[in-house]
Amino acid sequence: MLTRRTLLGVISALTLVASAPAALAQEEVYIPLVSKGFQHQFWQAVKAGADQAADEFGVRVTFEGPDSETMVDRQIDMLAAALANKPSAIGFAALDSQAAIPLLRKAHESGIPVVAFDSGVDSDLPVTTATTDNVAAAALAADKMAEHIGGAGTVAVVAHDQTSRTGIDRRDGFLNRMAAAHPGIEVVSVQYGQGDQLQSTEVAKAILTANPGLAGMFGTNEGSAIGIVNAVREMNATNLVIIGYDSGKAQTDAVRQGVIAGAITQNPVGIGYETVKAAVMAHRGEALPNVIDTGFYYYDASNIDEAKIAAVLYD
Repeated sequence: MLTRRTLLGVISALTLVASAPAALAQEEVYIPLVSKGFQHQFWQAVKAGADQAADEFGVRVTFEGPDSETMVDRQIDMLAAALANKPSAIGFAALDSQAAIPLLRKAHESGIPVVAFDSGVDSDLPVTTATTDNVAAAALAADKMAEHIGGAGTVAVVAHDQTSRTGIDRRDGFLNRMAAAHPGIEVVSVQYGQGDQLQSTEVAKAILTANPGLAGMFGTNEGSAIGIVNAVREMNATNLVIIGYDSGKAQTDAVRQGVIAGAITQNPVGIGYETVKAAVMAHRGEALPNVIDTGFYYYDASNIDEAKIAAVLYD
């Protein structure tokens, strides 16, 4: 026979059991990452790093991005939807360094830490940014270009955009270094292909047509560099020196074949990993640096198979 005290005890125990799933759900750390896209192997490598960190820290991570790196409005919609789910923290790689600021301010006011990755925003709202030092990397690309063309001649740039922090920093890092250190080289054109191979191909072909004596061309991301490669092949411009950025299979193949003289490789797995790690730390209230430098290397046919380079290629 159940006494009143026993009955109350059973009811309390059942209540605890019933409420356990809700309590566990509340304790889940959820971190959505909104990237620039999925169309390049770079972003798949970033996702792999994020998934690795999610497993290590026992958190739930989602990863999404628009179909094209021109779709700023679509990315903003994704960011708004992610914030509506009230995550523990969020990772964001901005296509436009200013367009997302109102939403990031809303996240800040809601107590949701924002970790910028790959491409920062023109704001101090993110708690940190996990990224390549794009200015320094592009400056190195300028030095390598100057070395290959003997410090004299005309060159051009096919950039992926002029709105993201990466697009701006890679363009300006190259231009400023060339102007400061290599006065014998003139940059005759900077055009934008939106990171799309087909569009970048047409841009590069137009540059080559307008500048028949061009000595070299710098592509600021994977799509830009492969667009230049396509243009060179279509127009048989075999004497053009190409310096690229990123290291998907199409680029590494072109380097091995001698079509691309060399390129900058980032550490995309490291970017994804450090983004999630920083988001976890921010959720816990731990201190973070303003910038997490994830590193870069210059690679060409002479060092592409070295262990330290092979480890950060994403083909």
